[in-house]
Amino acid sequence: MTQPEAVHIGRDELPWVDIGDGGQLRVLQVKPKEGLWIVENIFQAGYEVDTHKHTGPVWGYTRSGAWKYKEYDYVNRAGSFLYEPAGSVHTLQCTEDNTEVWFQMYGSNINLDAEGNITSVVDGALTLEFYLGMCEALGHSNPPVLVD
Repeated sequence: MTQPEAVHIGRDELPWVDIGDGGQLRVLQVKPKEGLWIVENIFQAGYEVDTHKHTGPVWGYTRSGAWKYKEYDYVNRAGSFLYEPAGSVHTLQCTEDNTEVWFQMYGSNINLDAEGNITSVVDGALTLEFYLGMCEALGHSNPPVLVD
């Protein structure tokens, strides 16, 4: 009988890719059947993510720097933990350079315009496709992203 083994990915085994405006991304794990996607981002001061709604829950951990949501008064700083329930709507704004945040998400991000109309939908599979394409363009043909 075979027992499952733990999987280790070293900090430098997954490359960072550019997502524009000084933002960077790396994808750690995607389980399309479960709707799970785990990513890390690095944002620079002034970086802003489109207003969006989550179809599933999200957990976030801030490793460095600071960021906030336009819709709330608190600031997420290094060491902060954040839980976002499904259906929450917010606009991420980065307030310090080199802000590194780890997100575990289920479902999709539904991006919204100022009137609340859907402008795009992003999920783990689409993010993985983007990430792998960017890695390939950078000469990293097989990054060890965990995928089921």
